[in-house]
Amino acid sequence: MPRTATSCTCWQSLPHRLDGIHVVLDCANGAASGVSPETFRDAGATVTVVGADPDGVNINDGVGSTHIDKLAARVVELGADVGIAHDGDADRCLAVDAEGRPVDGDQIMAILAVAMKERGTLVADTLVATVMSNLGLDRAMAEHGIHVEQTAVGDRYVLERMNEGRFSLGGEQSGHVIMSEFATTGDGLLTGLHLLARMAATGKSLAELASVMTVYPQVLVNVRGVDRTQVAHADVAAAVAEAEAALGDTGRVLRASGTEPLVRVMVEAADVDAASRIAGRLADVVREHLALPA
Repeated sequence: MPRTATSCTCWQSLPHRLDGIHVVLDCANGAASGVSPETFRDAGATVTVVGADPDGVNINDGVGSTHIDKLAARVVELGADVGIAHDGDADRCLAVDAEGRPVDGDQIMAILAVAMKERGTLVADTLVATVMSNLGLDRAMAEHGIHVEQTAVGDRYVLERMNEGRFSLGGEQSGHVIMSEFATTGDGLLTGLHLLARMAATGKSLAELASVMTVYPQVLVNVRGVDRTQVAHADVAAAVAEAEAALGDTGRVLRASGTEPLVRVMVEAADVDAASRIAGRLADVVREHLALPA
């Protein structure tokens, strides 16, 4: 299990207390159930807790970061300022704003990166993210003078690059965020605390902070039953080049296999219909030319 914040005194390292913020915490009936509510309260927040009754079998069962709609509904119902969702082992953090709109790992990293640059703690003004992060993250960081280092999919690759460059912030769209000044792994509690500290320090809502980046529509198609080692096939490469030319600077095409036996085709574009159309066409090309023998 990833190591979460070492004790309930971790809030003492925050740049700002959380007084005046009402947060709904969804602890996924998992590792965060005891320490997360206590720590957020110690940091000054008003806390409402859901999904903090583990019985040994109900971890992630209809709660947590994989079921964020329930958290969103609770935030809106209570008129809370923000919702934080952990996953079962507490290494992830996703959020919802006061209107129940989801704020993903890319948006959280954008918020934290800008805050850390202002404080002078963002090493080399660099954020480490995977190739699956939204194109909007790249563009938003460029506007703030922050360089984005891209890695393969997986927080292990993010951590590897952070260690190599001694960088201080990295993570994934899924909510695995690594703040190397405080932890050696993704830590959902730590991430949530620093996200709310930014709200408290600026007096801005989470929605206002998240607007630092424009999220481009992403369409992801997982193509199974194909040889992922052959993604550089000439016909596939030609189809990708054609799609990239059509998108120009309004989007991008990504092919990645990660650690699973499949090829992911992801297309980002300013228009979701265009992204869906191009992703479907590329997935068909991948199936045609990379299909494994029956």
